[in-house]
Amino acid sequence: MSENNIQAIMDVTMDKLRAMVDAKTIIGDPIVVDNVTLIPVSKVSFGMATGGSDFPSKTQSGLFGGGGGAGVTIAPVAFIAVSDGNVRMMPVYNDVSGLDKAVALAPDLIDKAKQLFGKKKDPTDGAE
Repeated sequence: MSENNIQAIMDVTMDKLRAMVDAKTIIGDPIVVDNVTLIPVSKVSFGMATGGSDFPSKTQSGLFGGGGGAGVTIAPVAFIAVSDGNVRMMPVYNDVSGLDKAVALAPDLIDKAKQLFGKKKDPTDGAE
């Protein structure tokens, strides 16, 4: 009896996790600014616990008590910058809250992406 109840608890918990975490959580929607497309990349961690037990009862065939829970952490780790056919990975360092850091870095990130893609290679560089 308890296996069916525990399975039901696990199914509900997993359904809730699936609703919170999908592919768009890890690879975000592209952001286009001044001909540079930024694609956010996040790290997703989650944990889940489920348990239960049957309790004997004189009045019923048995009682079941159980519960489950889960937790999710989402932290931005990088942006993929695309411009004029060039692709660059721009990491975000999480020494502060990840989301706070990503929001604070957004203007600087766009400027750096413009600078990276704005440089033209000189064909005479490195040629002697």
